[in-house]
Amino acid sequence: MDQRTPLFTPVLIVGCVIIMVSFAVRASFGVFQIPIGEEFGWLRAEFSMAIAIQNLAWGIGQPIFGAVAEKIGDRRAIIIGAIVYALGMVLSANSSTPLEHQAYAWLVGFGIAGTGFGVILAVVGRASSDDNRSMSLAIATAAGSGGQVFGAPVAEWMLGFMSWQMVFTTFAFVILSLILTLPLMRAPALANKAELEESLGQILVKAFKDPSYTLIFLGFFSCGYQLAFITAHFPAFVTEMCGPILPGGVLHNIGITTTSALGAVAISLIGLANIAGTLAAGWAGKRYSKKYLLAGIYTGRTIIAALFIMFPITPETVILFSVAMGSLWLATVPLTSGLVAHIYGLRYMGTLYGIVFFSHQLGSFLGVWLGGRMYDAYGSYEAVWWIGVAVGAFSALVHLPIREKRLEGLVTS
Repeated sequence: MDQRTPLFTPVLIVGCVIIMVSFAVRASFGVFQIPIGEEFGWLRAEFSMAIAIQNLAWGIGQPIFGAVAEKIGDRRAIIIGAIVYALGMVLSANSSTPLEHQAYAWLVGFGIAGTGFGVILAVVGRASSDDNRSMSLAIATAAGSGGQVFGAPVAEWMLGFMSWQMVFTTFAFVILSLILTLPLMRAPALANKAELEESLGQILVKAFKDPSYTLIFLGFFSCGYQLAFITAHFPAFVTEMCGPILPGGVLHNIGITTTSALGAVAISLIGLANIAGTLAAGWAGKRYSKKYLLAGIYTGRTIIAALFIMFPITPETVILFSVAMGSLWLATVPLTSGLVAHIYGLRYMGTLYGIVFFSHQLGSFLGVWLGGRMYDAYGSYEAVWWIGVAVGAFSALVHLPIREKRLEGLVTS
């Protein structure tokens, strides 16, 4: 008899809270791009490098924290992640040079890995029945978007009455408070007797020899590139490139009177739209081929990004872009993690997905760093947008040859 529990459980609820808070803080960093740069007179590339390093550290830390969770337990891994995350935020708040910010970004990135998708989705996946797993992963992923809805606007609001250093410190205390929720996060045992017969090394060898795993790894690169570039640079991009918000217009009447506020709201809208998009992806992932759904999502992102940069940037097109891109924002995550679980099993899902996620974070590093570098060199983000369009088309294509069936000879229960 399958002892895994139904859809809404304490494990899923606590997992959603942890991801929501972790991603709310992470999604706010783009708001600090201009204030920190102006205070210290930094080039755009210098703060961008700190965010890029943060994303790279997240990618490196994801399989590490996945393996740690599988070795010593999920809750202990999350506690370590929360402490490292908070420490990185506090140290960043007390730094004043680009080198210091970039050094402490490693801690922030590892902290995100310990409180993010790799660890949380693995435990949620184990705590879900086969029928509910796709939707459970989607709900947990959508919680990250929930954090994005309020992360950037809250940071923008807090900057109105306190320094960015105090905002960072406040966020650190909020992250540490996540530890208080962990007593409710009791997941099923990591493995049954049959699953323990296969070591991590054996499963890694099987996965690395499988061309489909390589294609999943390559395909996730553009997701990281596009999402990290937009999260880090879109508020500044909107502030500098968007046309004026006219008095008497719809946006002005609802309180959005500056392009700076519009940039923060745009990130929030992306997260809000993605809640629906991610839940839809979870629903569809149970009924249709995950690889074709992923190919369709990457195709949609490519078209949306291309159209946005081809037309004049106005407050209205920013809103339309945010809603359209947001509907596809993290929809890839439950489908990609679900694909890994379906093909390679649940026992080492955290590590296997963590390795795939490293590709995502390589793309994140490149998107954030290249955005700052090319802006400083050319005063424009246009080339970075078009690279994002190209890698999105690449990801759409590489998902098509994936063999979407359980790997022969592998325990997947």
